[in-house]
Amino acid sequence: MRLSTKGRYAVMAMVDLARHGNGNPVSLAEIAEREEISLSYLEQLFAKLRRSGLVKSVRGPGGGYLLAHDRDETRIADIIIAVDEPLHAVRCSPGAAIGCRGDRSRCLTHDLWEELSNQIHLYLSSVSLGDVCEKRVLGTSGLPRRATYRAANAR
Repeated sequence: MRLSTKGRYAVMAMVDLARHGNGNPVSLAEIAEREEISLSYLEQLFAKLRRSGLVKSVRGPGGGYLLAHDRDETRIADIIIAVDEPLHAVRCSPGAAIGCRGDRSRCLTHDLWEELSNQIHLYLSSVSLGDVCEKRVLGTSGLPRRATYRAANAR
């Protein structure tokens, strides 16, 4: 499963807003410059984020966007879902009894991919904007992958 630029950029922009807002509106132009994201693309994403109730817009001079909720209450999964990014690794509809094969059956690996989708959703639902801003999401992503692979296979 690969998260598209839509989901990644929405999360990046929301983290930027959470870090730089401090209760004041932040313009999309500022976010676009800091995060190196197209302004027109951000406008599309923030329209969806606003409709989902994750951000509030402020018009006029000094206007921009504010988080609608505290950054510790805003979940990464909510951001991704708000921009219409699917969080599932199966080809057919999650939870459907009918599969995506030509004969409408489910493939042998269907349950594997569906459970992976569930785990991804659970994980992203457990991480808040505050967690990302405060670098509380470290795990092993900072380690060189080769060293991690060797350590895991040395057992």
